[in-house]
Amino acid sequence: MLLVLMTNSSDTEMAGAKRTDKLTTTSPDGKWKTFHKHAGLMQYVPSGMFFARVKVGKIVKRASLETDVLTTAKDRLRLKINELREPPAQLGTFTEARLRYLADIDNDHALSPETKRYWRYRVDALLKSWPELDKKKLSDIKQDDCRKWGKRFAEKFESTNFNNTLGALRNILKIGGLGHDKNPAMNLKRLGAKPKEMTLPEPEQFEAIVKTVETAGARQSKDCANLIRFLAFSGCRISEAKQVLWQDVDLERGEIRVHNAKRSMTTSAHDLRYVPIITAMRELLEKMHRAENPNPTDRVCVLGECEKSLTNACAKVGVARITHHDLRHLFATRCIEAGVDIPTVSRWLGHVDGGALAMKVYGHLRRTHSQQAAQKVTFGTTPIVPEIVEPKQLTETAGETN
Repeated sequence: MLLVLMTNSSDTEMAGAKRTDKLTTTSPDGKWKTFHKHAGLMQYVPSGMFFARVKVGKIVKRASLETDVLTTAKDRLRLKINELREPPAQLGTFTEARLRYLADIDNDHALSPETKRYWRYRVDALLKSWPELDKKKLSDIKQDDCRKWGKRFAEKFESTNFNNTLGALRNILKIGGLGHDKNPAMNLKRLGAKPKEMTLPEPEQFEAIVKTVETAGARQSKDCANLIRFLAFSGCRISEAKQVLWQDVDLERGEIRVHNAKRSMTTSAHDLRYVPIITAMRELLEKMHRAENPNPTDRVCVLGECEKSLTNACAKVGVARITHHDLRHLFATRCIEAGVDIPTVSRWLGHVDGGALAMKVYGHLRRTHSQQAAQKVTFGTTPIVPEIVEPKQLTETAGETN
């Protein structure tokens, strides 16, 4: 960070800039341009770089915004000014900053329990991949150390895990007192998030997977199979399936009440959604109800997970491994292939973006079906000739109708 402490003579120099009603004025030497509409925003004319300027006590501080783009400079201005106004941070240990970061997450009322657990998991992954980090003083963490960690972590984990773990590292260092320009993790570039290629089982392969799980011979084999079917037939996340009770199932209306799991605490979106009961789900629920005779407050899915059984069954059947979440993708895929429009499928999945995410993930399916449907549209040169009906036939037909 380029930080200049300006003396009173510098103040006099800026005061010498001719003030008019214009949006900007330039200093007498022509080097500095002041933007009156944005207090504290300056531009060094020779290089075009923008700076933040603020007076703290009797000292005027100026720091680079590290951009020559006006819109970017305006976005960074307030944060930089606040940073300049703060007293120099008393840097402690990474452990102290980490504990403060985790406490801030736990105390954030706007974060859901699932989100809090996720960020704690990312911090655990950071410490596991960089064991000596927790013993370091913040002042001893260098940019080269972060780069070496980033290289190791990126080689083992996918881009999303890397980017979010890097985000946790940056925020911990920031809480510890390392501002944007002094944060050694800020220059570590995020990875491009490549969409995961979905390899989902065909209908006969899915049935083979479920049968393999169901006949495995374990005490809870049938319960595992039922959970797999429930996830695939409803599109629920595993955390949502755990919360579905029998009182949430309305066979008469043909719908299941589902508590949305990934819902921001600050959104006005509904806590609940209603998923239609498709034919396969109705058969499953009726079979389970006859076998168990449950109470209304009993959980529909007895088990909370079936990942290991699912993985073993995929290996035995000889198909690509699928996860709990892939069963959600399977539900959406089958719905779209059956002709259900993407915005409707999006609502069934609990999305609140009007189908934008679903279109991004499943849009290729709609394009495939569009191409198939397009083949049915013809502009043939052969005219369609209506069948000619003889008068006698008309009379006979009319007599029969009467």
